[in-house]
Amino acid sequence: MALPMTRVLLAAVLAVSCAAAWAQDTAGRQHEPNTRVPKHAMRYAPSGFPDRIVASPAADAATGLAVAWRTIAAVESPLLEIVVAGDSPDMGVARQLRAESRVLETENGTAHHHRADVEGLQPDTLYAWRVQGDRTWSAWHHTRTAADRDAPLTLLYFGDTQNKNVSLTTRVVREAMRHAPDARLALYAGDLVSGGDGEDDNEWGEWFEANETLPTSMAVAPAPGNHEYFEEFEDTPQERRVLGAHWPVQFALPRNGVAQAKETTYWFDYQGVRVVVIDGTSALDLGTAKAQARWLDGALASNPNRWSIVLTHQPFYSPREGRDNALLRRHLLPVIRRHKVDLVLQGHDHVYGRRLPVDEPTPAFVVSVAGAKQYRLSDDARATMKPVAEDTQLFQVLRFDGGRLRYEARTATGRLYDAFELVDSGAGGKRLVEVLEGRIGERDCARAETLKGRADRCWE
Repeated sequence: MALPMTRVLLAAVLAVSCAAAWAQDTAGRQHEPNTRVPKHAMRYAPSGFPDRIVASPAADAATGLAVAWRTIAAVESPLLEIVVAGDSPDMGVARQLRAESRVLETENGTAHHHRADVEGLQPDTLYAWRVQGDRTWSAWHHTRTAADRDAPLTLLYFGDTQNKNVSLTTRVVREAMRHAPDARLALYAGDLVSGGDGEDDNEWGEWFEANETLPTSMAVAPAPGNHEYFEEFEDTPQERRVLGAHWPVQFALPRNGVAQAKETTYWFDYQGVRVVVIDGTSALDLGTAKAQARWLDGALASNPNRWSIVLTHQPFYSPREGRDNALLRRHLLPVIRRHKVDLVLQGHDHVYGRRLPVDEPTPAFVVSVAGAKQYRLSDDARATMKPVAEDTQLFQVLRFDGGRLRYEARTATGRLYDAFELVDSGAGGKRLVEVLEGRIGERDCARAETLKGRADRCWE
């Protein structure tokens, strides 16, 4: 009888151990940190080796680009080298440009962020370029300049990445690049990181790690979100919203924005598409809505292209309960409608929703989310938007080809969630054609509350 009793005791011990392990795992999931960086670790400290390298379009993306990167503070005004890419490792004598440098103090120490603007490039040309560090260089990267206005274009659009970037954004970026290997441009609708937790630099480090080769293989154009700002003098009479220190140095964006929001608004032309980036946070919280509307009017009035996109963080029509960005509709929406903008690409609300056409097929208003934080849809969104989605990470692929624009929203596993085409009939105007074939059904959140017990969210 001793042997069976021993087995019983052993089984009981194993059961307790398994239960403890499960409880520990559950607790770990409930309290999983926003970054993978352990406390006091210096995972993303700057070094002499260039990192956080990202290319962005010039206002005329056919003839220019700009590159931003980071090093230790000992590196001052380093070089960028660029040459037409060739098949031989000997690509000839590279053109050299001296970068401007700005200092940034973070939890990871003192860094220099560098910017080099390259002009006078040839359209539709593959360039090889690299950036300098402390007695070292980056790899040679390839970026192709924009072609002429009639050439086909593929671009990617991501909603908020924001939380757990390495853990859960990485797979979305990889799937997007797998589905669109010909993409030349990537648009991000703000809240790239969460911020405000003393780990801002770690979060930016994770954003770049999650995006892997994307920022050096195509042009990157982000909109600022409210999480790119922070509250200064919080909970005091002097409280005010201030742009975070990372944003002005993290990207080398066109310098053609409105004076009242010059570091967060800009426009550029890319292969038959004018993209105009507005700053919803500044418009809503800092009183710049009217100034941005006047500037937007000018940027759209001078558009020589067939297509136009407005990229912004806060939605004009919010799909989340309790949010209403009325100032955007009052001041900026009339400009968008007057100039017949084709697409308004947005983030902020951590669900998916495409607003149904009311009087005209355009603009098509889309809200999407790429990252881990997931909210819930309002009843109004379910009535005025289709399709909608909760609890779903997505990316979008946009293909422009002459008079036809095809839009696809795909889930993190690559499944088609939404698709439509805008067809330009010339004098007859543009019409929206729904693409239903291959789309999966609408997704709703099946959880009553998050792991942290919040019923107003689905996952965080």
